[in-house]
Amino acid sequence: MHTSTHTSSLAGPARRYAPRAVLVLAVATALVSGTVASATGSSASRVRVHGGRVDVPVRGGTASIDAATLRAEARTEDGRVVLLSAPAAQGLGKVTDPVRTADGAGWSYPEKGLRAEVRADHGRLLVTLTGTGGDTSVRWPVTATDPAAAAIQFPRGEGLSVPVDDPFWNSSDGALVGEEQELSSQLSMPMWGYTLRSGRAGVGYIVPTDIGTSLTFASRDGRLQATAQHGFAAGNGTGTYTVAFSLTDGSPVAPAADYRNWLAEHGQLGSLSEKIKQNPQTAKLLGAFHAYAWGGARRSAYLGRLKELGVSRLWLGYDSDDSPMTSEDVTAAEAAGYLVGPYDSFANGQQKTADSSPNTVWPDDVYPRFCVRRADGTPQPGFHKKGCYLSSQAFEQAEPQQHYLAERTRSLVANGADSYFLDVDAAGELFRDFDPGHSMTMAEDRANRLARMRRLADGSYDASARQHAPLVLGSESAGSWANEVLAFDHGSGIPVDGRLWAMETGHFDGGPQDPKDDGAWGGYTPEQAAATFFKPVRTTDFKPEHQARVAAALKAMYDPRYRVPLYETALHGSLVNVERWELPFGKLPEQKTTRALLAMLYNTPLNFVLSDKDPRNGQNLRELTALQQYFAPLHQAAGTQWLTSFRWLTDDHLVQRTVFGDGTLTVTANFGTTAHDGLPGGCVDATLRGRPGTQRLCPSDVVS
Repeated sequence: MHTSTHTSSLAGPARRYAPRAVLVLAVATALVSGTVASATGSSASRVRVHGGRVDVPVRGGTASIDAATLRAEARTEDGRVVLLSAPAAQGLGKVTDPVRTADGAGWSYPEKGLRAEVRADHGRLLVTLTGTGGDTSVRWPVTATDPAAAAIQFPRGEGLSVPVDDPFWNSSDGALVGEEQELSSQLSMPMWGYTLRSGRAGVGYIVPTDIGTSLTFASRDGRLQATAQHGFAAGNGTGTYTVAFSLTDGSPVAPAADYRNWLAEHGQLGSLSEKIKQNPQTAKLLGAFHAYAWGGARRSAYLGRLKELGVSRLWLGYDSDDSPMTSEDVTAAEAAGYLVGPYDSFANGQQKTADSSPNTVWPDDVYPRFCVRRADGTPQPGFHKKGCYLSSQAFEQAEPQQHYLAERTRSLVANGADSYFLDVDAAGELFRDFDPGHSMTMAEDRANRLARMRRLADGSYDASARQHAPLVLGSESAGSWANEVLAFDHGSGIPVDGRLWAMETGHFDGGPQDPKDDGAWGGYTPEQAAATFFKPVRTTDFKPEHQARVAAALKAMYDPRYRVPLYETALHGSLVNVERWELPFGKLPEQKTTRALLAMLYNTPLNFVLSDKDPRNGQNLRELTALQQYFAPLHQAAGTQWLTSFRWLTDDHLVQRTVFGDGTLTVTANFGTTAHDGLPGGCVDATLRGRPGTQRLCPSDVVS
């Protein structure tokens, strides 16, 4: 690692982009503090109904929506017209004349069985469609169709900003066109946006009624657009559909800043600082990398070696098997300043067999009695089609008397573990359960998951006995709806491409696994250093016929020109966001430098796997130690702060800068190969307020 202390000036493009970044910060700060008034009262009185159109005052201009087609546009204060949505992508039938209401205006689509209401809210245009008849659907808003549209931003994992005319994303190589992304599960937040070519204006969209809503991408004449679709179904609890439209200043992260403000306005934005006050152990996450331990890496001697090497903070997890960490191991980890947490899941049930995971085996007849039942009465298949998904409603009904979840948790933390990783619960794959004994909607499934995660976090998981110590809780690929109950997540730190599963399983052509198919990723042996986690894999390790698809998938996930910190803009300071646990830092050698730079730029931890049986253990520990030592002071200073600015400093988007808090931390990363303003390619500079000079990291000096 090359570390130096120096100062650098803001020159050229950095100065050119600075005013826009300052505007983002100013707007975000004002809204979070509540100094921008809610657009009710006098704003509602300025709603205008005329000729089948409704005009609504919004921050930065006036929005106008055509009741007959739902086409919406906004005229900004500087006179430009911005298209909020093209007409709905399917017929709406006859429309009643819009009329003024106490809050705004309303009308109906009798043939479609929908009622529409519009109003101004906190400077946004708020449109709500409510089902009044049977099940129906609507494909709207239709976004980024403005001829001046430049890029679409959407929260696949951490976030992407994709130029609408980019050949890669408009082709099959991008694997985006035609893809339907569920807002409640496949996107990490129920929002998206687009920016105009001028770079000074854009539109943000928020869908608080995300369950039952999806976003589909299409290519028209070589240009991307995105259309939302919502299904109205009383039985699914999705009878209401709300979209909030905002004019933005054109920053690629402005839609996420607006979503953060929305969460704050509605009392749904968690605070990592408050979580630390409630459970001081949570502070150990600040400055910590994350790692899963296997074999002897779970033992006190190995942990002592980590401490001697200089690893100051670490979240250490371990899988469910027959050799968990002992009380002695946990004590050693805590003495070193590390957090320790078992992996668990409440989602799967199976018949006990010789190779069953302990997490899938439950007492009594939980399996199959608690299985989620589909409409035809068959059980919802579980992981890898084994067993079934278990109903959160069944557990909630049984828990006051049977304590299945509490007993499971108590047994796993009996060794003194102070953290807990609960797989799946926050990932957003929600179920409707048709079993009459424990029926639930997807919204009720989400509420149940939030309730049981909150019990783990606050220590009240055993309702029948004493209060237990609260746990530093994490879950998989956390949707933003879980940000208040979680301290960290594994998964939302990466824009996962669907082809990742083909890379991991070898199923490039679909169907059951073919023994002759590609097995470059590695399997689950040897037991204490499984190749699927520990074996480095490069594009050229795959069969020639698969290499182009692998390269395209890795580009979609890691090319820094498309990556933007939407998740961090919305939720940095609420929880700690990490990549997926089956993608440890050593797994993809070709992406190491980019991943290290992104981690420092976004102020998010890297994840590792550790085993004394790993043939690359020495190299792995050297990389872990060097990178964590650079990261620790940055994250300890800014991990509880909001990300307040993101900007590209060069036209090719390869030099990027972030700011956290009110200048607490400023990070500049150069993903290119040539120096920019004194920063070499492949390096990152960080400046901490109150600490002299600038700290530099060049990952190529560390990783191999």
